[in-house]
Amino acid sequence: MQNKGAILFLAIALAAVSVYQLSFTVVSSRVKKDAAEFAQGDLKKEFVYLDSIAALPKDEWSFLGNTFREVQSKELNLGLDLKGGMNVVLEVSVPDIVRALSNYSTDKTFNDAIRLAQEKRTSSQRNFIDLFGESFQELDPDASLAAIFGTIELKEKINFNSTNQEVLDVLVEETESAIDNAFNILRSRIDRFGVTQPNISRLEARGRILVELPGVKDPERVRELLQGTAQLEIWETYENAEVINYLIEANSLIKEIEADNRAVESAQQVGEEVATEELAADTAVQDTTSEQSLLDMLADPETAEEPETLEAYREVNPLFGVLRPSTYQDGTPAPGSVIGYSHYRDTAKVMDYLSMNQVRSLFPRDILFFWSADPVKFDETLSTYELHAIRVTTRDGRAPLDGDVITSARSTYGQTGGSAKVDMTMNAEGAKIWARLTRENTGRFIAVVLDDYVRSSARVSGEIKGGNTEITGDFTLEEADDLANILKSGKLPAPAKVIQDTVVGPTLGKEAINAGFKSFFIAFVIVLLYMIFYYSRRAGMVADIALLVNMFFIMGVLASLGAVLTLPGIAGIVLTIGMSVDANVLIYERIKEELRAGKGAKLAVADGYKNAYSAIIDANMTTLLTGIVLYVFGTGPIKGFATTLVVGIITSLFTAIFITRIIYEEYLKRNSRLTFSTKWTENAFQNLNINFIGKRKMAYVFSGLIILAGITSLVVKGLNYGIDFTGGRSYVVRFEEPVSTVDVAARLSDVYGEAPQVVVFGNENQVKITTKYRINEPEAESEVEALLYQGLQEMIPGVDQATFLADYRVSSETVGPSIADDIKVKAIWAISIALIIIFLYILMRFRNWQYGMGAVVALLHDSLIILGIFSLAYGFLPFSLEIDQAFIAAILTVVGYSINDTVVVFDRIREYMGLYRKRDRAEVLNMALNSTISRTFSTSLSTFVVLLAIFLFGGEVIRGFTFALLVGIVVGTYSSLFVATPVAYEAMARVDAKKKAVKA
Repeated sequence: MQNKGAILFLAIALAAVSVYQLSFTVVSSRVKKDAAEFAQGDLKKEFVYLDSIAALPKDEWSFLGNTFREVQSKELNLGLDLKGGMNVVLEVSVPDIVRALSNYSTDKTFNDAIRLAQEKRTSSQRNFIDLFGESFQELDPDASLAAIFGTIELKEKINFNSTNQEVLDVLVEETESAIDNAFNILRSRIDRFGVTQPNISRLEARGRILVELPGVKDPERVRELLQGTAQLEIWETYENAEVINYLIEANSLIKEIEADNRAVESAQQVGEEVATEELAADTAVQDTTSEQSLLDMLADPETAEEPETLEAYREVNPLFGVLRPSTYQDGTPAPGSVIGYSHYRDTAKVMDYLSMNQVRSLFPRDILFFWSADPVKFDETLSTYELHAIRVTTRDGRAPLDGDVITSARSTYGQTGGSAKVDMTMNAEGAKIWARLTRENTGRFIAVVLDDYVRSSARVSGEIKGGNTEITGDFTLEEADDLANILKSGKLPAPAKVIQDTVVGPTLGKEAINAGFKSFFIAFVIVLLYMIFYYSRRAGMVADIALLVNMFFIMGVLASLGAVLTLPGIAGIVLTIGMSVDANVLIYERIKEELRAGKGAKLAVADGYKNAYSAIIDANMTTLLTGIVLYVFGTGPIKGFATTLVVGIITSLFTAIFITRIIYEEYLKRNSRLTFSTKWTENAFQNLNINFIGKRKMAYVFSGLIILAGITSLVVKGLNYGIDFTGGRSYVVRFEEPVSTVDVAARLSDVYGEAPQVVVFGNENQVKITTKYRINEPEAESEVEALLYQGLQEMIPGVDQATFLADYRVSSETVGPSIADDIKVKAIWAISIALIIIFLYILMRFRNWQYGMGAVVALLHDSLIILGIFSLAYGFLPFSLEIDQAFIAAILTVVGYSINDTVVVFDRIREYMGLYRKRDRAEVLNMALNSTISRTFSTSLSTFVVLLAIFLFGGEVIRGFTFALLVGIVVGTYSSLFVATPVAYEAMARVDAKKKAVKA
């Protein structure tokens, strides 16, 4: 075997990387297990435990030099369908941005063009700016966009002589900037939800942003906060030295209040006499500790009477136990608006203290407290935040300046290099107020606040006239870019609207994990046993070792890529198990042929591998291409399925071809006896002589009847389109007892005004409710949920709305019409591109268009039959048969599997056509089909059994998906034998007939 050393090195390196990456998952799982044991079912306690570990610096907790927060970022993450949470797709309103850029022009052509562009967008995938420019041109070819967008804010980019195309280019630039800013604002907002490992990313479609929040408890709060318009404000501030004495007084007062509260509690428990004694003791503690001020303690920490524990310190200094004052080591207050620092888990406690009426009365009436938006840089755990003291100087209590006055902001580097800075420009009104503010606050700090969080606080060096300002600080270029975008946010009111959201309850997530891994384990064991049964103990064990190594590599690679494991992703891995067997089957069947030809074991193994390479590469390459198409056009869980499928195909090729070959090389060196069949399977499928080509017309009739029945059903009955394609809202509701779907639909029709679709989802006490009620109004989500509760209230007596939404509604999903249209278009493109790629690949590899035609006809045949069965069966089978993104993924997977099977047959036909040139073509094709039956049976059976395990044990969520795959495996195996090759034969025969006619 050539390059054995290189292969061993690659295998060891891949194993080392996998061990390294998966070690973070193992360690994180252990900590989470400890947290669960500590919390004893209390989710709040569990979160606090994990939060405390994440806050520890490296010298207190580390793994391979990583804090727990860093370990979590490197572990193999589970998708929301496995651990519960909320998945939201938001869209920034580009039409609103365009209107704002025009200063809300009332020009009739302009407003008509926006309306027309919005109408066009419902049936087009082009971006809104292009559609707007096209519509404006259609309505008035002579009109000028420069006249509309030549505003004061855009005067540096657009002048009266600018062409319409130049204006459109500026609009594209400005909308992209607004979308970037919306992304940054959302990124800062998601940190407030109190969830671990939130994720935010931009989608390919312009203006769309994906937010994933695991374990979120209040979906309605999430929707409100994510969709709110950004509020940018510029405030004057207090100096730390002006506030610190108030903080000291507040600390003492809070200590007294809490001591009184403890005394009252004690009195209630043990009686007035004991309470009086404890109150006296507490008072004595107060008297002794009050003799030493906080500033004295800070100035001379060695002489400070330091409490033995943090709890004791917090009892004596309740406020300063959660808010560390901003002072130097000698106790002197540090300059600036920052008055203290807190760990983020203590920020709520600090605000509770400062909001107490007795404490609030100690401070000036014009003081506000805002936290910094970002953690301080000196804390390596990134968990400490600054508390700023804001000064209200206006009569109405509002900020002196807001974002409306800022006309532009951009990040630059100073002329002498160093840190980045931000250049900001204001309009005339803003410049006037800014000049007064900077004049009155020279030497003091002014804060830039976004959504009540301080983004920047800078010292004013002097009066600034003209509105042009330079903001400096220890900024990186990225930080300066973020600040510049934030400063521009007030100029463009572009709220993000929810166009799709999915909520999965923790109960359903836990059930999905159990179902997914149960199906995975069962399928894995079945395949391992089958390989030993069919190919002998030793050969089966070698294949099983390759399979185990393959699973290890898949998990390691997924962790390395930062991929998210979803339930469809687990299905992809399980499907990979079945399909990865195919490479071993092809090799073993070839080796068996070489042994039957009389070759020795060593030569048979070498020739078996060599002769199987072509079929293995061709078969897996077509499936790989299908997986790539799925990844490009899929979203969310479907992308997760495609990721695992693609990774699984690549790793299975490596393990099946190279790892097994190395093992056999070692066996052959020791002269070990090798067998590739058992006494039960030794003569299986030998000497078959089925006339597939001769029976092709019977197959055509059989297939035609099934397709005709399916088409008839499609015309008469149609398909059960899911909300992915139609738009709508769906809810999975679990009741205490079995319910009637008719009864549920009738009750909800009374509140919605139309009957929703209600089907049993898994058990008889669980239903899936789908409605299009007010789907064009994203803001109506809470009302739709309230009506859902109202309609079902009599079926769940004694349950309030909050409990219903938290415990009985186990999941929900909303898909807006615009994203549904995009999904439909992507689905059509995905299937079309997959078929074209497969045809071109086969044409390239076999240099014969007839093979490509046979393959594509077989794939269309498979797709039509699956569609027909879904149309015929929905409403009769006890599980969902919706046509959604998962169904498209199933169709494409079937396409990949079917072409895999077909290519193996075509590869053998190509080989036999070269060996038996003088024999009749039909005879050669039949020989090739019969010689591959054993491989077809083993691969199809193992894949079918694997999918059957997923279907039975994988849970209700993916049952329809796996049903489509099961049907596809059966139909794909049939079509590779009775459709693809016969159609290729017919095409070849017609070409031959035309050639003879030309010669004649």
